[in-house]
Amino acid sequence: MLLVLTHQDPAMFKVHVVDAANSVAYRDQLDQYFRLRHHIYVGERGWRALKRPDGREIDAFDTPDAIHLLGITAAGQVVGGSRLVPSLKPHLMSEVFPQLVSGRAQRGQDIFEWTRFFVARHLREPGRSCTVAGVIYCGVLELCLQRQISHLTIVCEDYWFERFASIGWQPKRLGPSTDSDGTSIVGLMVDISPAALATTRQIYRINEPVLCDDARLKTVA
Repeated sequence: MLLVLTHQDPAMFKVHVVDAANSVAYRDQLDQYFRLRHHIYVGERGWRALKRPDGREIDAFDTPDAIHLLGITAAGQVVGGSRLVPSLKPHLMSEVFPQLVSGRAQRGQDIFEWTRFFVARHLREPGRSCTVAGVIYCGVLELCLQRQISHLTIVCEDYWFERFASIGWQPKRLGPSTDSDGTSIVGLMVDISPAALATTRQIYRINEPVLCDDARLKTVA
């Protein structure tokens, strides 16, 4: 049973950075994370191509190169998540949606792709981006600033352009949109900067860093 977290208390969880170096320590939380992804992307959104008999949504880009950001409560429950994949490795935009980019693919040591963002259903706030989402956004920005990642590419629905613009991420369209399962999908690039983090914290009333500073998270960038 998931711990119910109110939107007024984002301090009840931290964003944990999980990669190949520390994944063993997060075995249980990673299992929750992949099961939540399956519940949301297959069960709620109806992406049947991702359905797996074990109920865990794991795709071709969940490799040792991936960085997973898990929102974990003090009770050890995963309530949100996200994933970063280096653009110099195969990723969703390069392998599945290259048509979203006009001209050369956006790749570089300081460019990562951001995918699989989610918030557990019981913590969402209808009609608005909830506080839990804001904490995950800040975790992504904090990690990128720590690791000198200057840009993120994103495959997403069209409406995300305005959402990113509203929180100071300076989105840019990389090419034309395309239809996928009845939804308009676009490729974006967003800027990572201290200003974007400051604006995001202000909008979501987050007054301190959200990344967990546990010793097991001191991984090699």
